[in-house]
Amino acid sequence: MKNTHFLIAGNESEISTSFIGAFVADIDGKKSLTIRDFHEQLASALNFPEYEGRSLEDLDEMLNDLQWIEEKKIIIYISDTAEWLSKEKSEDKILTVIDMFDATAEDWRWLDEDEQDGFKKKELRIVFQDSARIRRLLEEQEIPFGTFD
Repeated sequence: MKNTHFLIAGNESEISTSFIGAFVADIDGKKSLTIRDFHEQLASALNFPEYEGRSLEDLDEMLNDLQWIEEKKIIIYISDTAEWLSKEKSEDKILTVIDMFDATAEDWRWLDEDEQDGFKKKELRIVFQDSARIRRLLEEQEIPFGTFD
């Protein structure tokens, strides 16, 4: 498994055996056809506090906090990636979400190991169920991803 923020999984069982003890947020791509749907599913799966908003900026802010989650490793698993955000008219919005995930995971990676300003370091990984569509999106953006080999 490559040391990267993004991984491609053949099935969900690879996650449970590879990330024992991690907090796993399951996102159903069939129910996340728009950014709004995705945001609602992610807010529920990550147990966002009541104060979170509905914009991409709000989503970014919540992903850069995550202090209400006890586990150090946090996995966002998105299934049915062939359908995930498929109702968005602009592919740019999808790429914005992927770029936000990439930047946020990188920020967490470089946070000092000790608590900093009350923040405990987290490890954020985004795991996509394999599909030609998600591979194309990641490859076109030149975003490295690993697989469970």
